[in-house]
Amino acid sequence: MAGFYFSRGKEAMSHPRFLTVLTAAALVAASLWGVASNASAQVVIPTNRDTLIQQNELQTLRNQLQRQQFQQQQQLYREQDRQNVPKPRPEVPVVKQNCRSQVIGTTISRVCP
Repeated sequence: MAGFYFSRGKEAMSHPRFLTVLTAAALVAASLWGVASNASAQVVIPTNRDTLIQQNELQTLRNQLQRQQFQQQQQLYREQDRQNVPKPRPEVPVVKQNCRSQVIGTTISRVCP
């Protein structure tokens, strides 16, 4: 099969070159088919334009409602936070020792019993 030719003479095409051309053609055809199928999948053919408009309006209303619900929930949380006044720090009694200051020269020291 090493000498596969389409025609005889100078226009002969060897087997490896033929496979290369055939593979390239197949790749081009496959890529064109893929592009065409993607393009056709993305095209929306509206059978009823009013239905599409209604669906868009419905989605817009849903989004507005969700935003309102979120804002109301946040307001409730803020009100609850305002009602929960932080408790004052407990007063801890401080025990003071009966110490007296004693001055010796230029030094002040405390003497505690």
